[in-house]
Amino acid sequence: MKPMLHTRWQSMELIVSRDGQEIDRVSATDIERVIVVYRDRGDTPGDLAYAVLQTHTHDLLFPPESGIAGRVHFERQLFWGERRCVYWAPLAKAALPRKLCTGLWILRLSKPAFVRLPRDELRPVIAQWPLEGPQLWDERKNERIARARPFGALRQITPSPSSTL
Repeated sequence: MKPMLHTRWQSMELIVSRDGQEIDRVSATDIERVIVVYRDRGDTPGDLAYAVLQTHTHDLLFPPESGIAGRVHFERQLFWGERRCVYWAPLAKAALPRKLCTGLWILRLSKPAFVRLPRDELRPVIAQWPLEGPQLWDERKNERIARARPFGALRQITPSPSSTL
């Protein structure tokens, strides 16, 4: 049986546990950026392929079954809204190094297991990803609804004050 990975907030810390045993914790104040890597269009929380939490010193990879989507999309909205640190990347353009995706070559999983990496190991890879945001789940949903309306793609663009000179 596969060990169950779970995340939860405890005060101002994100606790990571496996089979009920704490294996890691991250202070909320240490989180610099969250990158939600999605498959398909990223319209539902089920489209989460994996997430990367970046701190001052480490990058943490979370598989979707860890519950990280709920922690970022639906919990502590005021915290995430103030931080403006949630970004999005399509899975097709956000590949991880092979050593982080487990399994045999043909059966290799496209999602990583939970892992904490030194900051410099993953940052050059992430620098190549096309990031969207910062944008919370609700903002992304509202934008998707606006685009779906008639003429939604032709939203009025207001010129900045400096461009009218």
